[in-house]
Amino acid sequence: MEKRFTENEKAVKWLKIMGILKESIPGICSVGGVIVIWELSVRLFEIPSYILPSPSDSIKALIQYWDYIKINLFTTLYEIGIGFGATVVISIPIATMISYSRIFEKTLYPFMVFLQLIPKVAIGPLFVVWFGFGMMPKILMVFLLSFFPLLMDTVAGLKSLNGRLYYMARTMSDSEWKFYWKIKLPNALPSIFSGLKTSISMATVGAVVAEFLGSDSGLGYLLLRANGDINTRLLFAILIVLCLMGMIFFGIVEIIEKRVIPWHVSQRITEKT
Repeated sequence: MEKRFTENEKAVKWLKIMGILKESIPGICSVGGVIVIWELSVRLFEIPSYILPSPSDSIKALIQYWDYIKINLFTTLYEIGIGFGATVVISIPIATMISYSRIFEKTLYPFMVFLQLIPKVAIGPLFVVWFGFGMMPKILMVFLLSFFPLLMDTVAGLKSLNGRLYYMARTMSDSEWKFYWKIKLPNALPSIFSGLKTSISMATVGAVVAEFLGSDSGLGYLLLRANGDINTRLLFAILIVLCLMGMIFFGIVEIIEKRVIPWHVSQRITEKT
């Protein structure tokens, strides 16, 4: 019996792996096709590497400058981690207050919209003046760029509870905390994860933009150095790292989403297709 059970487990795991590979084939083919066309175009038209390096040259540059890139990568990852973590910790409680109280909605919401409408590139130099060239201006930029999308999606999710379900849950729950934890928050999770995906993408952009404005380390700083040296191969190598980093962050959020809300219709449709 135990052997059969382990064999069934192995079969289920194998089927899951095959399903993931099957889902990944179209994306892999499209990305691979673009890379092949890019490589062939550079070689056929003999485009100089300082204008447009081929994918193979970009990968060689990534290997060549990896030690230098790695040091600056850790700086950017630290800024994204702290800034995005602050976004999650602050935006969800504020969204909860806005969804529960009309007073909070009328007072906080206009201020949040005002912050969102201010061009972040214009605020960046002020952060440098106020906080210097350390980590704080970068973390604040990451926070500001990633905060609003998560806040809006969380508010929308918390307010989207079905009316009949709301009144039924109200009659059955004996405390506001249980109602929020067991009904309102789970109902909002799909919207929250949608906001997290947008926010983590904006967090990466925020870190690079902040490093453009004033920094002595980080991938954004390295991009500026490579641009000043007209080192296009290094530029593309850094862009590859940034793209991979963004894809990994997005994939981590998606994996957590599938674990946390496997019951949601979006996850069931994905499994069927």
